Amino acid sequence: QVQLVESGGGLVQPGGSLRLSCTASGFTLGHYNVGWFRQSPGKEREGVSCINGRDDSTYYVDSVKGRFTASRDNAQNTVYLQMDSLNPEDTAVYYCAADPNLAFCKRTPLQFEYAKWGRGTQVTVSS
Repeated sequence: QVQLVESGGGLVQPGGSLRLSCTASGFTLGHYNVGWFRQSPGKEREGVSCINGRDDSTYYVDSVKGRFTASRDNAQNTVYLQMDSLNPEDTAVYYCAADPNLAFCKRTPLQFEYAKWGRGTQVTVSS
């Protein structure tokens, strides 16, 4: 079965850290461009980061730059999003998405560019 599964979400205090995982089954994630998106209640889903399938270059939107880090472990068929210095504005459902055809990761990822999606994992930042 071809699917993406996010994990690692949870409740964390402001200033804390979480590491999200995006694990693929049924296909090899290594050459896919993987985007991370999030959606807060009442807001549209927004792209926050991507990691390129060709050279593992990364991009981050300004609101998470310097705090979030995307990485890839091909042996685990998994992409990670390390999130540090979390604040309440980071509270959202986080989704990963993958596409084999995106050739770059140099700007905010857009939803329509990604063919495969996970179901999301909840991240809540609260004291």
